[in-house]
Amino acid sequence: MWDHSVKLTPLDPWIYSKIVANQPGLTRPEIDAWQVHKINETLALARGKSSFYRKHFQGLPESISKLDELSQFPFTTPEDVRRNPLQFVCVSQDEIQRVVTLQSSGTTGEPKRIYFTNTDQELTIDFFGVGMSTFTQPGDRVFILLPGATPGSVGDLLRLGLERLGRAPIPYGPVRDPLQALEVLNNRQPACLVGSPTQVLGLARRWLPGMHRPESVLLSTDYLPAAIVNALEQIWGCQVYNHYGATEMGLGGGVDCEAHTGYHLREADLYFEVVNPLTGRPVPDGEHGEVVFSTLTRHGMPLIRYRMGDRSRFIPANCSCGTALKVLESVRGRFAGFVPLENDVLRLPDLDEALFPIPGLLNFSVTVTGASGKTSLSIHAQMLTGTDSSALIEQALRPIPALHGLEVNIHCSHNPQEAGSIQKRVILDKRGQDA
Repeated sequence: MWDHSVKLTPLDPWIYSKIVANQPGLTRPEIDAWQVHKINETLALARGKSSFYRKHFQGLPESISKLDELSQFPFTTPEDVRRNPLQFVCVSQDEIQRVVTLQSSGTTGEPKRIYFTNTDQELTIDFFGVGMSTFTQPGDRVFILLPGATPGSVGDLLRLGLERLGRAPIPYGPVRDPLQALEVLNNRQPACLVGSPTQVLGLARRWLPGMHRPESVLLSTDYLPAAIVNALEQIWGCQVYNHYGATEMGLGGGVDCEAHTGYHLREADLYFEVVNPLTGRPVPDGEHGEVVFSTLTRHGMPLIRYRMGDRSRFIPANCSCGTALKVLESVRGRFAGFVPLENDVLRLPDLDEALFPIPGLLNFSVTVTGASGKTSLSIHAQMLTGTDSSALIEQALRPIPALHGLEVNIHCSHNPQEAGSIQKRVILDKRGQDA
């Protein structure tokens, strides 16, 4: 039901102005018709200019008449892009404004390269500005803790979007020295802070009463555990918003509104699907699956049915803000983050929700080692100086059934570069007690 106390997401009128005209009243059929039209344009562009898609879509229809017909087209995978990214480029090289290189998580994997024209980046600047107006006002100072030194980088595009909307950006970059960043926060007193979840959590856990605290926080660049949202709300008493995006999307994909039910999607520029990761078939709204997207307005390097690997679902109920846009549930992890163990599957997001509430914990990493039947888990926790929460970590791990019967080694350190010694080695039985 539409809640008149919740402000309509500004993405709604912005997308309507792109699709029809600058008038209120965006409807779902208008969005769907626009997306069919733009998908057909993108299919024609890709077939005509991309050697990859010319071959990839050989023998398939030239166009679609309704959105669900797109499911007959094969997926594009990160490996496809990694192998030969230039096969995706649909413009001349002199039209490319920026190339982003994404390193593989493996030691020998080739990096992905994503290409953007100036027009492609202008679309992102526009989205960033409108999205930030969800929780900022003209004149508000916004502290940007994202890479922004390079023209066209995410922090730089956000700065431009904010300036065009009449906000006052404070570019800072990734946090290297948390105490220095807190000093800038206290001196400049921004209304809003934008950064990655663990870096912002690190600032909040070092924050002292009497210091300035932001009214709103936007977290981006990584999926957001609910435990970090809760911690920031408790420490700063601020509103925490979540952004969904990836370089392959053009950096911006969606942002939540005051109702905080999920991401309102950038549906004039992107078409999203949720599919069964095993069969590849679209799943009904409300059912979890893998996020897949297609670009609708990008010319430099269009991507069609690109698999993200993220786990989410479309929320069937209408958002209380009254928008016609789809709502994608906040991503809590990737399918690659499901680790098979002896008798169960460990979901890495379960560790996030268990460990991030621990006072003094700043970040952690997990290593699973051993052959079948002899698996062990190592938790390396980065803690605030002067804290040792190995006992609290053990206690937090007890309710996770997948860990029962495993040897768990707990390391704590105060420096992310230090391995840390084993403070505790435990084996949890099925009752969650030490074996």
